[in-house]
Amino acid sequence: MKFRPCIDIHQGKVKQIVGETLQSDPSRVVENFVSGHTPDHYAAMYREDGLTGGHIIMLGGGNEAAAELALRAYPGGMQIGGGINGDNALRYIELGASHVIVTSYIFRDGKLDMDRLEALAAKVGKERLVIDLSCKEKDGSYYVVTNQWRTFSDFEVNASGIARLEAYCDEFLIHAVDVEGKREGVQEKLAASLAEWTTIPTTYAGGARSLADLERFRDITGGRLDITIGSALDIFGGQLPYRDVIAFCR
Repeated sequence: MKFRPCIDIHQGKVKQIVGETLQSDPSRVVENFVSGHTPDHYAAMYREDGLTGGHIIMLGGGNEAAAELALRAYPGGMQIGGGINGDNALRYIELGASHVIVTSYIFRDGKLDMDRLEALAAKVGKERLVIDLSCKEKDGSYYVVTNQWRTFSDFEVNASGIARLEAYCDEFLIHAVDVEGKREGVQEKLAASLAEWTTIPTTYAGGARSLADLERFRDITGGRLDITIGSALDIFGGQLPYRDVIAFCR
């Protein structure tokens, strides 16, 4: 189990928000934390601490310049997502991203667009593509949600769906949207299922708030999944020491 660090960028600033509240009206976005540091500060810190496989997420438009600062501070050390498509994916690789992360571009009108997925994998290479399967629970199952987590797709996150997509990507990033940014604990049912279904590196995000949560997560997943933590960390205004998380996961 690895700790995967994150840099979430909204309106050009490093923030931690409640993901479900992201929308075009910034006054209605629920912010847990707004940093006084620029994105490259965090990228440099992660580089110095030897943390790999973390992700930069651009929350809405207008964040490209800020994201570029982070990529240049840690070349080859971080992935990037948020608005990635067939036209800009290679540019982010050239700017220093190890991988590009994609969701809404390959889930159009509530359905998986295999033509777009195949074309994107061919363009950037399977080894540089991460598929974000951020999902919400509905009727006892988990479905991918897109368009800033407001639109349910018909794609169920299950063993067969995971197996179908593994042929096209190097990793999965999966936000448990129901608990993301709320510091309510890990969504155990989803985490345990992902550990059973996935055979490639997979990062779970959502709800972790303490070392006890991390220990529980490791137990229910058998250490097969990696984890990312945002709002709960002291570097983002929370109570959980960033250094303690690194030590625990190592």
